Amino acid sequence: MGYTVLIPARLASSRLPNKPLADIAGVPMVVRVAQRVRQGVDPAIRIVVAADSPAIVEACQAHGVLAVLTREDHPSGSDRLAEACDLLGLDAAEIVVNVQGDEPLIDPALVNAVADLLRTHADASMGTAAHAIDKVEDFANPNVVKVVTDVNHLALYFSRAPIAWWRDGFAQGITALPAPLTPLRHIGIYSYRVGFLRRFPQLPQAPIEVCEALEQLRALWHGYRIAVHVSPHAPGPGVDTPEDLARVRALFSAQAAPL
Repeated sequence: MGYTVLIPARLASSRLPNKPLADIAGVPMVVRVAQRVRQGVDPAIRIVVAADSPAIVEACQAHGVLAVLTREDHPSGSDRLAEACDLLGLDAAEIVVNVQGDEPLIDPALVNAVADLLRTHADASMGTAAHAIDKVEDFANPNVVKVVTDVNHLALYFSRAPIAWWRDGFAQGITALPAPLTPLRHIGIYSYRVGFLRRFPQLPQAPIEVCEALEQLRALWHGYRIAVHVSPHAPGPGVDTPEDLARVRALFSAQAAPL
């Protein structure tokens, strides 16, 4: 099934200025992301960076990566993706996969898996991914987003809280993982039907979205379904801080993530 990969790239970042252009072994990070994705998708799949700055577009072009220039003032990444769909002339029935521009170690196979969700789940407007949590500290960490799914692998809820809550097991605090099930950590990769992606930024914010600071809850609040692929592997480290960047640079220097 064909689809388009969109990589949003925003130059401003409070924790890591000019993050998309951060050098990783001689190549800008956003280009590393595109190169990584290319390893695992069909050559016919378009990979496009949705940039908010001419500097990002120029860096991509210098490395043979397709990029489009979007407005600087988008309030969210989904708004930027919707504009990119218009610039690329994508049809409402087409599928796009949103890969974050700060994931230079993303598993390329995950991109195909998330795209395929919308082929196998005709009732879903979005797809995403998760993997099993195996550490108590991750289960309790509010910065680790959890997801609970139904029998058809459709999301029931996303939360920063430890869900599902084990009624009888947490009386003395969270000292073990819930016994009846394996909790899932959400992975921030999404697939969308283009028609839904164009509607999504126009939907009113949901109270649960504001409370949890999780944009995907807006879709559930308004009755849209999100299919979830459960990966057997945890994702590679993303880059949010200078410390993250140093860690990823060390991995590339050690050729732990060759391209």
